[in-house]
Amino acid sequence: MASTIDRDSVDATYATIKPYVRVTPVVEVNGRDFGLSDFTLVLKMEQLQHSGSFKVRGAFANLLSSKLPAAGVVAASGGNHGAAVAYAAMRLGVRAKIFVPTVSSPSKIQRIREYGAELEVVGERYADALAASEAWLTKSGALAVHAFDQVQTVLGQGTTGKELSAQAPGLDTVLVPVGGGGLIGGIASWYGGTARVMGVEPQAAPTLAEALKAGRPVDAETGSIAADSLAPRRVGELMFPIAQAYVEKVVLVSDDDIRQAQAALWEVLRLVAEPGGAAALAGLLGGGYRPRDGERVGVIISGGNTTAVDFGERVQAK
Repeated sequence: MASTIDRDSVDATYATIKPYVRVTPVVEVNGRDFGLSDFTLVLKMEQLQHSGSFKVRGAFANLLSSKLPAAGVVAASGGNHGAAVAYAAMRLGVRAKIFVPTVSSPSKIQRIREYGAELEVVGERYADALAASEAWLTKSGALAVHAFDQVQTVLGQGTTGKELSAQAPGLDTVLVPVGGGGLIGGIASWYGGTARVMGVEPQAAPTLAEALKAGRPVDAETGSIAADSLAPRRVGELMFPIAQAYVEKVVLVSDDDIRQAQAALWEVLRLVAEPGGAAALAGLLGGGYRPRDGERVGVIISGGNTTAVDFGERVQAK
């Protein structure tokens, strides 16, 4: 099991999980398709991944590199991580108990149940679900699979960057949504300064922005329509030094920016993304990051666990 987070460890992790994850496609368009300037926009479509998000990469990285106890695995999640752990456990024939808060979307809760995991809905936010999962861990002896602050989780998410760099070589900038920071920590580790990596997070859940300002992970607000995927109380300890070294900037986006990005993905490309999944694109459409002409910009579309009804209501509310 790798104990460091670097390019070589991401590479080794990819070899381990590759039989269990999809190589998600990219679509390359011109920024003008979205009413922006003349630059190349490459979307990495992780909403097409097993369980509906990139999170399954970290889930398999943990389960395949650990000795699994009879009690199985336990995880706390805003929804996507729980669905990912439940899916990985189902594929590997392992018991799973998942704790989610009431803010989790019905579509994510349904997915967790469909994968056969035992589910408990507890508290209003991710921090409440995490506390409940830690109590169960002590009682049961299950293996904890953390949503973002665990070495194997970060390495698994970093394989998203490995794939993207092969599918779209020569990117100048990569925009990554940020919640707990596992995804951007892994991607930044992979690129290691060879491309600008920028975080995008909701104004009402500025976990990485506040951490960088304070010089350490600190508690931040946990609001936003993307709260079920991008609103833990603080970023992870493991990813923070990586962010300090390799994340050039954090762009904050409004809920209206996120809704606009969801609608634009549908209107321009007929792609559906959940709010958190569309956040990185919102960093462009909301003007938080303005590429120069001719730039090559990668954007991670990180998840698609929403329902047609929810998506329609949000677009109409725009």
